[in-house]
Amino acid sequence: MTQQRLNVGLIGVGRIGKVHGEHIAYRIPRARLVAISDVNLAAAQEFGKRLGVDRVEADHLAVLNDPAIDAVVICSPTDLHATMIEEAAKAGKQIFCEKPIARTLKEIDTALDAVEQAGVKLQIGFNRRFDANFARVRKAILAGEIGEPHLLHIISRDPGPPPIEYVKVSGGMFLDMTIHDFDMARFLAGDEVEEVYAAGAVRVDPAIGAAGDLDTALVTLKFAGGLLCVIDNSRKAVYGYDQRVEVLGSAGGATVSNNHPNTAVISDATTVHRDLPLNFFMDRYLDSFLVEMAAFVDAVLDGTPTPVTGVDGRAAVALGIAARRSHEENRPVRLDEIEER
Repeated sequence: MTQQRLNVGLIGVGRIGKVHGEHIAYRIPRARLVAISDVNLAAAQEFGKRLGVDRVEADHLAVLNDPAIDAVVICSPTDLHATMIEEAAKAGKQIFCEKPIARTLKEIDTALDAVEQAGVKLQIGFNRRFDANFARVRKAILAGEIGEPHLLHIISRDPGPPPIEYVKVSGGMFLDMTIHDFDMARFLAGDEVEEVYAAGAVRVDPAIGAAGDLDTALVTLKFAGGLLCVIDNSRKAVYGYDQRVEVLGSAGGATVSNNHPNTAVISDATTVHRDLPLNFFMDRYLDSFLVEMAAFVDAVLDGTPTPVTGVDGRAAVALGIAARRSHEENRPVRLDEIEER
């Protein structure tokens, strides 16, 4: 594209939609937020007024059918992602969509086929790839700074579980929470997973189990190149949002520790302590949301590949499906078992 700014329409003004909208409106010079859509028209109007966006619609198709809009950012409920990707592709829009694309590989493949046929770009919202700490570990691995990677450990624990009503529609822990860690494992390793073995339990809240889900899990991934990865998840870490990574290689290692609100360490006669880690993903990863959206805008305007593709989005969902099957059947599951086409 030869234009200097990308005209963007936002679909969905929930929590993450508001974050993306504010970044596009205020913090990404190469983009312009020109339209907002949400089925809750009052919420969309209030948000549009706050950002100075006059074009507000209840029907997202009004945004998709506007030739002045170059790209859309899809932040609707998960059940609508694949359909909206198809609609946006057919309308010729460049597409950013929050994860996951869908909960089945068949739905994802249909959406990705529509993107390919339309010749538009698609980026999936795995923001953690754009966190400076994790990006540095990836660089260390791919550049050979720590030799051949042998073991990867990803810790991802929330400060508290989501509401039960959300759990009931989330698609399950592996597709809602662990999906970020599946993507991070592939991102850091630069390789594909061949086998998944998952163990899960309900250790936080019996109501989560009653809703048919898990709140505690360990997942082992075997990569094609030999790397072994362990992901450990919990819906409740009383001390805050726990996000750590450690990789051990033949020539060294790399670690990422938790982010804290400050770097102060307090010492007295009996203890040495510091404040708890940041307690919410919006605090921990706010910068990464900005960087990922700027990367999408640059990819569209500069004609370069998007850094997180539909293939990446599909792979993470495939791992989530394999993990769920592994837990239910109490056995390792190879990725080629869960392919649907």
